[in-house]
Amino acid sequence: MSIVRALETSDIRFPTSTQLDGSDAMNLDPDYSAAYVRVLTDADDGHEGHGFVFTIGRGNDVQVAAIQALAGHIIGRNAEDLLANMGATWREFVWDSQLRWLGPEKGVMHMAIGAVVNALWDLKAKRAGLPLWQLLGRMSPEEIVELVDFRYLTDALTPEEAIGILRASESGRLEREAELLASGYPAYTTTPGWLGYSDEKLVRLAKEAVAEGYGMIKLKVGGNVDDDIRRMRLAREAVGPDIRIGTDANQRWGVDEAIEWMSRLAEFDVAWIEEPTSPDDLLAHAAIARGVAPIPVATGEHMANRIMFKQFLQADALQVLQIDASRVAGVNENVAILLLAAKFGVPVCPHAGGVGLCEAVQHLSMFDFVAVSGSQDGRVIEFVDHLHEHFVTPVDMRNGRYSAPTAPGNGMEMYAASRAGYAFGA
Repeated sequence: MSIVRALETSDIRFPTSTQLDGSDAMNLDPDYSAAYVRVLTDADDGHEGHGFVFTIGRGNDVQVAAIQALAGHIIGRNAEDLLANMGATWREFVWDSQLRWLGPEKGVMHMAIGAVVNALWDLKAKRAGLPLWQLLGRMSPEEIVELVDFRYLTDALTPEEAIGILRASESGRLEREAELLASGYPAYTTTPGWLGYSDEKLVRLAKEAVAEGYGMIKLKVGGNVDDDIRRMRLAREAVGPDIRIGTDANQRWGVDEAIEWMSRLAEFDVAWIEEPTSPDDLLAHAAIARGVAPIPVATGEHMANRIMFKQFLQADALQVLQIDASRVAGVNENVAILLLAAKFGVPVCPHAGGVGLCEAVQHLSMFDFVAVSGSQDGRVIEFVDHLHEHFVTPVDMRNGRYSAPTAPGNGMEMYAASRAGYAFGA
């Protein structure tokens, strides 16, 4: 038996605003940051659990404080008990009546729960000697369904339906696992598309992306429509007719403005429009989806919980679903969202970039391919070439694809030197 002896937190910030990396129409000067957590036990195996919440600078200290507020839930607890039934552990956090009052199930506290839950999954995977995607992908349908809180979901997805989805893909799991290990998972890159970049930099990076094997790039839009038309034209000329180009407005518009703006960009064969309006506005997304069709609407990176995803799917307000590894309450809630997407037949193309999000979210997409949807059709994981050198198991990109990670854990562990070197105020 081992006991959780500490939950340690760090406020880590990188000065990405100096080069305008990450800049878009709503986030002009982000400093990519991580509210970081380590779960430590008294076991002598050397394993620690690592997790984080991604932010873009100011307020990262608030997120760290929220994570620290959860220490009493696990310090002194039997680690084996916590890890043996991660569904029960998740519900213990999320169903805490006093913590729920701060949401419920959204915002800073919900994301803090996700950081701790993800750190526990990291510890569980390390103890199993498996990368997270394989650990999840080798669970039985019943074990996977036990991870999910179906409260508020059963009008769209019941546990029995979820079992059916998982059983339908069960027979090909080993083959798909081998396929991932041999060929990886397709990616697209946002690296050329930050709004603060010059035209010359956009063109150079777009051409480099094609040379590196990417079949899709993404551009930030929403600052000025004439600038966006010029930038889209330059990008299309740089990559040619066969490379997909997605667009991302980062919540910039209202309904009418989104429809009008996208009508002016449609000539460039847009792969999708991402986050055209407020991430909470279900009816606006549905109206925009009707107004910009056949351009798909993609969203989810700022969606607060599985209930919001359920409603957007029910209303056909998104055609591309974008999970995030650190926005909702960790792995368990993302498993629920993947099952919802499979029920509605909507492709999942995760949000990544940031600090460590590429390292983390690849595990969820690969689990989805192995055990849930069984498909890579229309599915890509975002990739941005920032800050990977700070992670113990950085992503390995080959010919525009994520190589399947083989190291045990969830990919979120950052080097101690990086944690110390970029500690805020150090």
